[in-house]
Amino acid sequence: MKFDTPATQNPIDQLKVVGQPVDRIDGPLKTSGQAPYAYEHHDIAPNPAVGYVVGAGIAKGAITAIDTELASRAPGVLAIVTAQNAGKLGKGKMNTATLLGGPDIQHYHQAIALVVANTFEQARAAAKLVRVQYVRREGAFDLAAQKRDHGDAAKHIPKTDAGDFDAAFAAAPVTVDHTYTTPDQSHAMMEPHASLAVWKGDKLTIWTSNQMIAWGRSDVARTLGIPKENVRLISPYIGGGFGGKLFVRADALLAALGARAAGRPVKVALPRPLIINNTTHRPATIQRIRLGAGRDGKLTAISHESWSGDLPDGQPEEAVQQTKLLYAGANQRTALNLMTLDLPEGNAMRAPGEAPGMMALEIAIDEMAQALDMDPVHFRVLNDTQVDPTDPSRPFSQRRFVECLQTGARHFGWDKRDPKPGARREGRWLIGLGVASAFRNNLVTKSAARVRLDAAGRVIVETDMTDIGTGSYTIIAQTAAEMLGVPLSRVVVRLGDSAFPVSAGSGGQWGANSSTAGVYAACEKLRTLVLERLGFDAQGVVFANGAVTDASGRSAPLTRAVSGGELIAEDAIEFGDLDKKFQQSTFGAHFVEVAVDAATGETRVRRMLAVCAAGRILNPKTARSQVIGAMTMGVGAALMEELAVDHRAGFFVNHDLASYEVPVHADIPRQEVIFLNEDDPVSSPMKAKGVGELGLCGVAAAIANAVYNATGVRVRDYPVTLDKLLAQMPSDA
Repeated sequence: MKFDTPATQNPIDQLKVVGQPVDRIDGPLKTSGQAPYAYEHHDIAPNPAVGYVVGAGIAKGAITAIDTELASRAPGVLAIVTAQNAGKLGKGKMNTATLLGGPDIQHYHQAIALVVANTFEQARAAAKLVRVQYVRREGAFDLAAQKRDHGDAAKHIPKTDAGDFDAAFAAAPVTVDHTYTTPDQSHAMMEPHASLAVWKGDKLTIWTSNQMIAWGRSDVARTLGIPKENVRLISPYIGGGFGGKLFVRADALLAALGARAAGRPVKVALPRPLIINNTTHRPATIQRIRLGAGRDGKLTAISHESWSGDLPDGQPEEAVQQTKLLYAGANQRTALNLMTLDLPEGNAMRAPGEAPGMMALEIAIDEMAQALDMDPVHFRVLNDTQVDPTDPSRPFSQRRFVECLQTGARHFGWDKRDPKPGARREGRWLIGLGVASAFRNNLVTKSAARVRLDAAGRVIVETDMTDIGTGSYTIIAQTAAEMLGVPLSRVVVRLGDSAFPVSAGSGGQWGANSSTAGVYAACEKLRTLVLERLGFDAQGVVFANGAVTDASGRSAPLTRAVSGGELIAEDAIEFGDLDKKFQQSTFGAHFVEVAVDAATGETRVRRMLAVCAAGRILNPKTARSQVIGAMTMGVGAALMEELAVDHRAGFFVNHDLASYEVPVHADIPRQEVIFLNEDDPVSSPMKAKGVGELGLCGVAAAIANAVYNATGVRVRDYPVTLDKLLAQMPSDA
């Protein structure tokens, strides 16, 4: 199905099932332990061998010798895989560094060997007996130092200019010019990167924790040098990904190599230090933002430049993209600069680009409001635009940004905020309120599904879409139930298998909208087959209550259509060029109340509110869960999450969940979410958009702005820890 004109009325608009707060279908399976994760397929491999990964002990250099003799004679050892005996390996399209290093080492904890044994304990003990000799080479591990000393050598992504920023900034009566930093961050998902590999002849099946099945399958085949048809990836349940499982990592490749070497199934899970240093992370940024405004509060000049680092051939963190679209202003400049660093690979983490970009931009916007002596909500409203600021001929498909801000302000009690920093106190606590905008582009991508109507009248949906805790099973079932007029109990959803049609996958906030649109397309085709079997005219037909009724009132149960055999339909949603005619984005506003201890600088978040405009909400319950989870990540980003880099040895020091701090239940207060009632017919037949990343964008800045309102201390370097507050706290505190 080609989607190249805005959606008109369709069966989804009935909203009998879609749009309802349905409990997650997979919830009972997960809470009862019946949902098997990648490491737990005991039915497939009741006694698998276990692989333990040896990571490189240097960040840059080469292996001069690797001695596996002692390890190979250790109890229970079945095989040891290294680059020397693994055979010729390619490199996945999605990987920046090779997944099995040697002799060259590209980053710390790059996998250099896999020890396979009968038990995990045996494999781990033997791995400690592998002796490796290296020659170290000088590496670059400090983004700030590289920018300072070698900034001219950065890879400069071409600047995007609109109007004349330099002239407008020079002429602006009120200006802001500050630099902000965000640190390296880890995805810190609960389920580790884990895989179980089984060979049958030349056919390989990997049960793995992966968000994008089709990408992973292609990369496994490319790396191993075997036909894609000989690879099957299965990932029905995933215990969190946040972008860290978009691409296959060392666990999947080494499980496959280990299984081939040992001649039996092998499972591999990366321990937490290798998750943090071996897989991807959100890269640190240095962002300079310059704003110019008139005395009336209208922005006249906007510039946002960002520096980030990655391995050679890597990509920058696109922290400036929201700045091109969020606020009106005819004179704009954005620029990305990429420094080469020899740290582990920087790549996508929930809301890549906008999350760190909004952390900086929304503090700068607050600082401009302060310079203008203007309310921060009013200032944002004043600079709204209904068209792409860089291309006024291109309107937004929907933009209810102002309504998000005004709704949130009323609901949160913003009018009670004292604009004077440090003015409100409750005992030892200084109290502050903060606000920030939320913005994330609406991305859509081709997605396919297969829908089957069986003899019992059940609707079976198959697609390689994944569920990373987002509720994919549930909203896909709701879509099929709505389209075919059956109760949810008659829908079976099968996900996460490369044997199924290729979906959008889980990532980029495109998963829910695109995958359900693909199911919509397949259901449309199945509806046509049903009508052909029944001899019904499509005009005015209604699918409801397990039956089909035409315009004349003639009715037949769905089961009659399959009396001669089940019906199967497969189709994909393919998106045209509507994204060129309309700017498609999601909008929101975050409001936060914090309390800061006047003596210690300890910060506690007291209240949080998110107001979101993100198209049709397919399931308010699962969508709310996505937003409050994102808000929780925003608390971590604001107050505690930071990978500490050893600038001498080139690795992340705090590579476990004891020292890489993330929020816990005690850190999170009451969280409220308001969804504006919105349909966007330009987005898809579902008239929906994504929301799971929008809920993160701006949260950290709202917290930082609230800390400023509480204390008068403006922290521009995340996270906002007490050591950055204490020296500048009010003297009377």
